[in-house]
Amino acid sequence: MTIPTGAFIQVCHVVDNLEAACERYNRLFGMGPFIGGGNGVLSDHVYRGQPADPIRIRGVFVQSGDLNIELVELVSTGPSAFHDMYPDGGRGGGGGIHHMAMFCEDYEGTRDRYVAAGMPVASEFVVSFGAQICYIDARETMGQMIELYPESQIIRGMYARARHEAENWDGKQLIIPW
Repeated sequence: MTIPTGAFIQVCHVVDNLEAACERYNRLFGMGPFIGGGNGVLSDHVYRGQPADPIRIRGVFVQSGDLNIELVELVSTGPSAFHDMYPDGGRGGGGGIHHMAMFCEDYEGTRDRYVAAGMPVASEFVVSFGAQICYIDARETMGQMIELYPESQIIRGMYARARHEAENWDGKQLIIPW
């Protein structure tokens, strides 16, 4: 079984406190600004094939050269791909890399090929603007999840905005709301 190829465009880190993490990444790596910060709900959540409570998060995007980095603070406590890796939600400094993300021209076909190759869907959900997204459990092969996106101008626009803001940042506002 050939796994679909695609360029990873993002790495996501689970953090215990979003504002503190933004300050830390800025201080250590000079990253900024961080775009987002509000509450997000990943609805119509299916966890390992079963309907589940929505995943509630707070998150930001920040650009680091050509790589986008997402920082996620978990708000919900129910079963999810996030809690598979970080049962305590990343509290107490127990967070770290959760997933790498890529776009797919054929979302369902790509998802199904990963499943056929032995990497199950841990969580699949719908975001606020209607796109269906999933986390493939690739911990046995990669040590983390893989996030699959359908082609979406909205998601591509989010990445473009993070890049644009980083290239034009005056250093004054660390977190800029969407």
